[in-house]
Amino acid sequence: MTQATEKPEKAAPEVLAIQPRRGRPLRVAAWAGGTALLAAAVAAAAIGFGGNGSGTAVADRTPPATAKVTRTTLTETKTVDGTLGYGDTITVTAKSPGTITWLPEEGATITRGKAVYSVDADRRPLLYGGMPLYRVLKDGVEGKDVELLERNLAKLGYTGFDVDEEFTWATREAVEDWQDDLGLDVTGEVQPTDVVVERGPLRVAGLKTTLGAGGTGPVLTATGTTRQVLVNLDVADAHLVKKGLGATVELPDGSTVKGKVTSVGKVATETGTGGDATTTIEVKVSVRGLKKPFDSAPVDVTIVSARREDVLAVPVGALLALAEGGYGVQVVSGGTTQYAAVDIGMFADGKVEVGGVQEGATVAVPK
Repeated sequence: MTQATEKPEKAAPEVLAIQPRRGRPLRVAAWAGGTALLAAAVAAAAIGFGGNGSGTAVADRTPPATAKVTRTTLTETKTVDGTLGYGDTITVTAKSPGTITWLPEEGATITRGKAVYSVDADRRPLLYGGMPLYRVLKDGVEGKDVELLERNLAKLGYTGFDVDEEFTWATREAVEDWQDDLGLDVTGEVQPTDVVVERGPLRVAGLKTTLGAGGTGPVLTATGTTRQVLVNLDVADAHLVKKGLGATVELPDGSTVKGKVTSVGKVATETGTGGDATTTIEVKVSVRGLKKPFDSAPVDVTIVSARREDVLAVPVGALLALAEGGYGVQVVSGGTTQYAAVDIGMFADGKVEVGGVQEGATVAVPK
């Protein structure tokens, strides 16, 4: 009598872990095992296209889930903690003998030509520029400081002179008109102590002196008027940001405003000790359209670190690893599927950029 021989059970095929190219981490979980579809897909991938290099492997069963190859824009983002404020604080110092007779209120905004403070009832107006005045500007003087003065006078509406580096009789006449309008002594000359020069409008952060105090020494602290967010970014993420990148800032009340990276620090700072130590760089993000009255607040900043427009993409879950190396997808056509190798690019939003398949094609997305 012939004894029946049991056929050994087939071992479950090994699931291949998918690792994206260029060392980029995959953003979704691996396919769930245990389904006939996944076993067939991995087995086909393991033996390569057709198993003998003669063609494309074909599966007879339609997968349970599919997706279209779509043309889209992929955006890679990074969300970090930030602090909303007005940026760095500067100190305005008076250098005139006399008595402080007027000061602005805290929170006030001071623009070009407006008084920053007064000494002996004479206003000290704000001019915009990148260098302080260091000498008396008068007839015959030439230099960048003359150009700074003339540029400000022109912006304030005074005419009759050329904005250049020469202080001429025409410049003197404009200065005299300006002094007269301010109620100052009309001299046609500008002393370094007559004005306050800063890079732009000022917002008064705090007062450092009082009415009746001497006209020398710190007068007030101020910031710029542009709202901005300060981010202490981990150096490991420094490659994700650069000046000009877009950002979205979420406020404590859940509302959001648009922003833009205005600077990326070049000096790393370490905080904490031991295992809690972190090394960060300072990133500044300007914001616009802010209507909520938050002078300072903790915020979440989502930075757009990369963007790929007009690319073909499929869900990350549609990728499978090929024995020949690289990656592929199952292209569904009618009641059958076939494996097609693809080139992969950027990963974002649960999708991956692909090349080698046509727009509108249907691909399997194993569950």
